Amino acid sequence: MNEYIIITLRERPELASIAAEWFHSKWGIPTKAYLECMQAYLSEETENGWYLCLNGENIVAGLRVIDNDFNDRKDLTPNVCAVYTEDEHRKKGLAGKLLNRVVGDMKNKGIEPLYLITDHIGFYERYGWEFLCMVQGDDEPEMTRMYIHR
Repeated sequence: MNEYIIITLRERPELASIAAEWFHSKWGIPTKAYLECMQAYLSEETENGWYLCLNGENIVAGLRVIDNDFNDRKDLTPNVCAVYTEDEHRKKGLAGKLLNRVVGDMKNKGIEPLYLITDHIGFYERYGWEFLCMVQGDDEPEMTRMYIHR
């Protein structure tokens, strides 16, 4: 049976380089950019955190918090983004556990509501997210859905 744990990067800062590579492999953002954001979080310059799901020592899912997920609604902040679960670990509730953890952590810090953009319909609603409005992504031809968690 697989055992999973949800952590923040602050709980395991030694994973920063591995996590930056993992997120890079999923989203194509340069590893250096991820490392810079991770360092700001680890040095407590920001509460925009990084959340990882580990299976043993392997990252199998993750997400992060960012001020704005590259859309025209700069006033709707912070945004949860880069939500990803490895194919072989899907349908086990890991993304939901990550989402619930980030919502709880941010709420405990007095940071609410949270926002996210996605084209998925039906997934985030299971975890208390509500459709808010359509937003225009930076350099994107189509509008995308923005959700809120209050």
